[in-house]
Amino acid sequence: MATQIVSPSVFGVDRAGIRRAAVIGAGSMGGGIAAQFANAGIPVDLLDIPGGEGASRHAPAQAGIERQLRAGGFMDPAVAALVRPGNTEDDLARLAEADWIVEAIIEDPDAKRALYARIDAVRKPGSIVSSNTSTIPRAALVEGTGDRFRADFVITHFFNPPRVMRLVELVSTAENDPAIVARARQACEIVLGKTVVDCNDTPGFIANRIGCYWMAVGALEALRLGVTPEEADAVAVALGAPRTGVFGLLDLVGIDLVPHVWGSLLKALPPGDGAHAFDLPASEVIRTLIGRGLFGRKAKAGFYRLAADRSREVFDPASGDYRPEHPCDPKSLPGGGRDVAALVADDGKLGRYAWSVLSHLIAYTSACAPEIAADTAAVDTAIALGYAWRDGPFALAQKAGLVEIVARLEREGRAAPPLLRRAREAEGFFNAAGAPLLSDGQGYRAQADAATGIVRLAGVKAAGRTIAGNEAASLHDLGDGIACFEIHTKLNSLAPGVFDLIEETLARGGRDFSALVIGNDDPRAFSAGADLAFIASLVEEQDWRALEAYIARGQSLYLQLKYAPFPVVAATHGFALGGGCELTLHADTVVSHAELTIGLPEFRVGIIPAWGGTTQLLLRAQAEHAGDAVSAARRAFDIVTGAETSQSARHAFSLGLLRAGDGIVMNRDLLLAAAMRRAAELREAGYRAPERAAIESAGKAGYDRLVEAAGEKRDGNVFTQTDFTIAEALARVLTGGADALLGSAQTEETQMRRELEALLDLAAKPAARERIRHVLATGKHLRN
Repeated sequence: MATQIVSPSVFGVDRAGIRRAAVIGAGSMGGGIAAQFANAGIPVDLLDIPGGEGASRHAPAQAGIERQLRAGGFMDPAVAALVRPGNTEDDLARLAEADWIVEAIIEDPDAKRALYARIDAVRKPGSIVSSNTSTIPRAALVEGTGDRFRADFVITHFFNPPRVMRLVELVSTAENDPAIVARARQACEIVLGKTVVDCNDTPGFIANRIGCYWMAVGALEALRLGVTPEEADAVAVALGAPRTGVFGLLDLVGIDLVPHVWGSLLKALPPGDGAHAFDLPASEVIRTLIGRGLFGRKAKAGFYRLAADRSREVFDPASGDYRPEHPCDPKSLPGGGRDVAALVADDGKLGRYAWSVLSHLIAYTSACAPEIAADTAAVDTAIALGYAWRDGPFALAQKAGLVEIVARLEREGRAAPPLLRRAREAEGFFNAAGAPLLSDGQGYRAQADAATGIVRLAGVKAAGRTIAGNEAASLHDLGDGIACFEIHTKLNSLAPGVFDLIEETLARGGRDFSALVIGNDDPRAFSAGADLAFIASLVEEQDWRALEAYIARGQSLYLQLKYAPFPVVAATHGFALGGGCELTLHADTVVSHAELTIGLPEFRVGIIPAWGGTTQLLLRAQAEHAGDAVSAARRAFDIVTGAETSQSARHAFSLGLLRAGDGIVMNRDLLLAAAMRRAAELREAGYRAPERAAIESAGKAGYDRLVEAAGEKRDGNVFTQTDFTIAEALARVLTGGADALLGSAQTEETQMRRELEALLDLAAKPAARERIRHVLATGKHLRN
């Protein structure tokens, strides 16, 4: 009997039509896809070939689950129990239970088609069947299959690792059932949290067609022009690629895969395709590395390797041996590593190399785009997400200057493809409203947003729906009586200006809006917490009055938010640390992106949470331990002194930082919309502010228990003496100290005053000042 998993609510999964899934192929991709289904709370069968003699029949599938546990594919190890291992000989009948069957076996059309015949014999009518192929066209995969199977079969090309990479390329054709395609797209977006790009049924689809071409051009042109791997990778970074660059990425992918991946792609492309001019498998350097077993990271040596002293070495094609690395900083390049136009205009070696790579990339992408994609935005999205580029090729071309690109191509006697010439005449691949060329509608992004109900604050601002704001925060009208409070400082830290607008927002509630969402579009953080630089300046100046006023004001405003006459929903994502975490603890409920890093790291900084975080944790612990104030105090004590930050939203539930009733969104783009919906639900249910809470004191018994626990950790070298001092102060806050009476009732205001007094006392100690300096210098509060 399968283990029952108590899961938080995952927004939208109930309407995606996927109650059970199956994945066939338990390698890194198949296992990762299965893990992502489990992360969304979907039970999934993971099947592979049977184990060999003497092994469990389920051993290969079980190994796939264990691989994902080691690699972090599961957002919480507990959800691995949702993955049921099996094998393709004994357990294929299980597929009859699945609403979506994903095939992720070897890239062999014959093997895939043979499997499809077996799948079709047992699957239920209307189930989605998809292949995770990265190279084989759909037409080749469905050859010889029946009409119904063809109608239900699509390609869903995930990128590795599936938990991390947001892109899914969806390939369908006119013979598909439109309802199946719509359901697959919705499931990818809502259940698996992916950004879906529709691709035509062409070799390599979009991302790998363009990405493999770029890598081939980048490597071969560097070798031709005498540009070192370090220099080439620095140029790639300056053009917007991740820091692996070209040669580092080849090492990561595996140089031994070049003949298979690039060779298969070139074989599938017509002879006149521009990719044939850059035949990477034919490169003598690539052949040499493969012949010597220098496959890249998997072999611990490729274009780069670590020497015995842990310094990096680089393969020198001229000598055929390794030499010390000569790092090249992208910021040292013309344009400072950010100005693409300045870089490609430079007449030095690296400028000429950058122009060669950029011009070939833009010309080839412009030539291919009408064949492979619906519009230019789909191409840019696929490359930006699939290869982690800062901009896609077309946005990059606009930065470099379309007029100059076309003129320079013509001066060199190279024909500019029609799409590139059209873009020059239109003054961009995208118009002022963001609509792309190749599209007769409102554009890929706008269409996708409309279809999925995505809400972006950029659009709200552009529509002039900002109610109030200052340099630190803004209040926006989201419609339907719902407002959004947006912090927009660095990492959305809680500068004094944020409190100014919270105060104004509270005054406007009930008049300008009837429900409030706290959230933002920042890709990194909900809020990294208190403005540590501001606090540090007050501590260094020993301006205790100003520090007290700053903390006391935050306490008052947070408590007012908790008891406001309108519902408050926190839409959390990225970093929600310290004061940012405390803000969520005062919201009526939280809707969080699945990849949430939330926590209270103050203990590591030398202080305690003092914007009501300690108080709210104690209240929640007392709800868990009704009538046992001592155990409740210990629970809150352990959370604060543990100073642990979550690895995901699921993990945050086990840390006590999210609670029953809070929800998860798998897709970051859907977060604000989900929070709006939850705020509206609370309002329509007749929202009333919660009753004022009373806190039961744990008294001397609780205080002694906590101090004893802190002493044991100090004696066991888990705590330093400074840690013990902070823990002892926290024990006084949570229990009332050695003179408090067990069971006496305290108000939240009284409890928060204890927080403030403890923080001021700790901040005055030299150890706290030193820790704050260290944290500011290292950013350690953003890590476990």
